[in-house]
Amino acid sequence: MTPTIRSATSDDTDVIARFNTALAIETEEIRLDPHTITQGVRAGLADESKALYFLAEIDGCVVGQIMITHEWSDWRNGDIWWIQSVYVEHDFRRRGVFRALYQHVIDRARSAGAVGVRLYVDADNITAQQTYEVLGMRLSNYKVMETMFTNAAKH
Repeated sequence: MTPTIRSATSDDTDVIARFNTALAIETEEIRLDPHTITQGVRAGLADESKALYFLAEIDGCVVGQIMITHEWSDWRNGDIWWIQSVYVEHDFRRRGVFRALYQHVIDRARSAGAVGVRLYVDADNITAQQTYEVLGMRLSNYKVMETMFTNAAKH
Protein backbone atom coordinates (compact mmCIF):
# COMPACT_ATOMS: atom_id res chain seq x y z
CA MET A 1 0.00 0.00 0.00
CA THR A 2 1.39 3.41 -1.00
CA PRO A 3 1.56 5.88 1.86
CA THR A 4 -0.01 9.32 1.71
CA ILE A 5 2.43 12.14 2.46
CA ARG A 6 1.24 15.29 4.17
CA SER A 7 2.64 18.28 6.02
CA ALA A 8 2.57 17.94 9.78
CA THR A 9 0.51 20.24 12.00
CA SER A 10 0.66 21.09 15.69
CA ASP A 11 -1.76 18.19 16.25
CA ASP A 12 1.13 15.87 15.29
CA THR A 13 3.47 17.06 18.05
CA ASP A 14 3.12 13.94 20.19
CA VAL A 15 3.68 11.42 17.38
CA ILE A 16 6.72 13.33 16.08
CA ALA A 17 8.20 13.58 19.59
CA ARG A 18 7.56 9.86 20.09
CA PHE A 19 9.22 8.98 16.77
CA ASN A 20 12.21 11.21 17.55
CA THR A 21 12.61 9.59 20.95
CA ALA A 22 12.57 6.12 19.36
CA LEU A 23 14.98 7.27 16.65
CA ALA A 24 17.52 8.58 19.17
CA ILE A 25 17.47 5.35 21.15
CA GLU A 26 17.63 3.13 18.07
CA THR A 27 20.37 4.95 16.18
CA GLU A 28 22.55 6.51 18.88
CA GLU A 29 21.44 4.94 22.16
CA ILE A 30 20.53 8.40 23.43
CA ARG A 31 17.57 9.06 25.70
CA LEU A 32 16.02 12.41 24.88
CA ASP A 33 14.48 14.58 27.57
CA PRO A 34 10.70 14.38 26.91
CA HIS A 35 10.08 18.05 27.72
CA THR A 36 12.95 19.27 25.54
CA ILE A 37 12.01 17.15 22.50
CA THR A 38 8.34 18.12 22.77
CA GLN A 39 9.21 21.81 22.99
CA GLY A 40 11.65 21.42 20.08
CA VAL A 41 9.01 19.79 17.90
CA ARG A 42 6.47 22.48 18.82
CA ALA A 43 8.97 25.21 17.92
CA GLY A 44 9.70 23.57 14.56
CA LEU A 45 6.03 23.13 13.74
CA ALA A 46 5.28 26.74 14.66
CA ASP A 47 8.02 28.24 12.47
CA GLU A 48 8.73 26.91 8.97
CA SER A 49 12.04 28.78 8.95
CA LYS A 50 13.15 26.32 11.64
CA ALA A 51 11.76 23.09 10.21
CA LEU A 52 9.32 21.45 7.85
CA TYR A 53 7.88 18.10 8.89
CA PHE A 54 6.27 15.67 6.49
CA LEU A 55 4.41 12.57 7.64
CA ALA A 56 3.59 9.32 5.90
CA GLU A 57 0.19 7.82 6.59
CA ILE A 58 -1.29 4.45 5.78
CA ASP A 59 -4.99 3.95 6.46
CA GLY A 60 -5.03 7.21 8.44
CA CYS A 61 -2.21 6.12 10.76
CA VAL A 62 1.11 8.00 10.85
CA VAL A 63 3.85 5.46 10.09
CA GLY A 64 6.81 7.65 9.17
CA GLN A 65 8.30 11.11 9.28
CA ILE A 66 10.98 13.33 7.82
CA MET A 67 12.09 16.79 8.90
CA ILE A 68 13.71 19.42 6.69
CA THR A 69 15.95 22.28 7.75
CA HIS A 70 17.60 24.82 5.48
CA GLU A 71 21.18 25.88 4.79
CA TRP A 72 21.96 28.90 2.64
CA SER A 73 24.89 28.28 0.30
CA ASP A 74 26.57 31.43 -0.93
CA TRP A 75 28.82 29.24 -3.11
CA ARG A 76 25.75 27.97 -4.94
CA ASN A 77 23.53 31.00 -4.40
CA GLY A 78 20.79 28.73 -3.22
CA ASP A 79 19.06 26.85 -0.47
CA ILE A 80 20.13 23.33 0.50
CA TRP A 81 17.48 21.21 2.17
CA TRP A 82 18.80 19.03 5.00
CA ILE A 83 16.93 15.81 5.75
CA GLN A 84 16.75 15.06 9.46
CA SER A 85 14.66 13.12 11.97
CA VAL A 86 13.85 10.29 9.58
CA TYR A 87 11.81 7.58 11.20
CA VAL A 88 9.60 4.76 9.95
CA GLU A 89 7.69 2.46 12.29
CA HIS A 90 9.28 -1.01 12.42
CA ASP A 91 6.26 -2.79 10.93
CA PHE A 92 6.32 -0.49 7.90
CA ARG A 93 10.01 -0.60 7.02
CA ARG A 94 11.02 -1.94 3.60
CA ARG A 95 7.54 -1.12 2.30
CA GLY A 96 8.27 2.13 0.45
CA VAL A 97 7.47 4.56 3.27
CA PHE A 98 10.86 6.27 3.31
CA ARG A 99 11.03 6.23 -0.49
CA ALA A 100 7.69 8.10 -0.61
CA LEU A 101 8.84 10.63 2.00
CA TYR A 102 12.15 11.14 0.19
CA GLN A 103 10.50 11.61 -3.21
CA HIS A 104 8.08 14.11 -1.67
CA VAL A 105 11.01 16.09 -0.29
CA ILE A 106 12.90 15.97 -3.60
CA ASP A 107 9.83 17.20 -5.49
CA ARG A 108 9.15 19.99 -2.97
CA ALA A 109 12.81 21.06 -2.86
CA ARG A 110 13.01 21.27 -6.66
CA SER A 111 9.76 23.21 -6.92
CA ALA A 112 11.00 25.61 -4.21
CA GLY A 113 14.20 26.26 -6.19
CA ALA A 114 16.56 24.50 -3.80
CA VAL A 115 19.99 23.64 -5.19
CA GLY A 116 20.27 20.29 -3.44
CA VAL A 117 19.34 17.94 -0.63
CA ARG A 118 21.70 16.61 2.02
CA LEU A 119 21.61 14.49 5.13
CA TYR A 120 24.01 13.16 7.66
CA VAL A 121 24.02 9.52 8.66
CA ASP A 122 25.79 7.74 11.49
CA ALA A 123 28.96 6.10 10.19
CA ASP A 124 27.88 2.76 11.66
CA ASN A 125 24.35 2.82 10.22
CA ILE A 126 25.11 0.74 7.13
CA THR A 127 21.45 -0.11 6.49
CA ALA A 128 20.49 3.56 6.26
CA GLN A 129 23.49 4.32 4.05
CA GLN A 130 22.48 1.55 1.65
CA THR A 131 18.90 2.84 1.56
CA TYR A 132 20.08 6.36 0.71
CA GLU A 133 22.43 5.07 -1.98
CA VAL A 134 19.60 3.12 -3.65
CA LEU A 135 17.69 6.39 -3.89
CA GLY A 136 20.62 8.08 -5.65
CA MET A 137 22.40 9.82 -2.79
CA ARG A 138 26.18 9.65 -2.63
CA LEU A 139 28.75 10.26 0.07
CA SER A 140 30.16 13.76 -0.13
CA ASN A 141 33.71 14.78 0.62
CA TYR A 142 32.57 16.54 3.81
CA LYS A 143 32.70 15.29 7.37
CA VAL A 144 30.49 16.86 10.02
CA MET A 145 32.24 18.46 12.97
CA GLU A 146 30.44 20.13 15.84
CA THR A 147 30.59 22.00 19.10
CA MET A 148 27.40 21.56 21.09
CA PHE A 149 26.57 24.08 23.82
CA THR A 150 23.91 22.10 25.66
CA ASN A 151 23.31 18.44 26.24
CA ALA A 152 19.60 17.77 26.21
CA ALA A 153 20.23 14.08 25.61
CA LYS A 154 20.99 11.66 28.40
CA HIS A 155 23.23 8.72 27.63
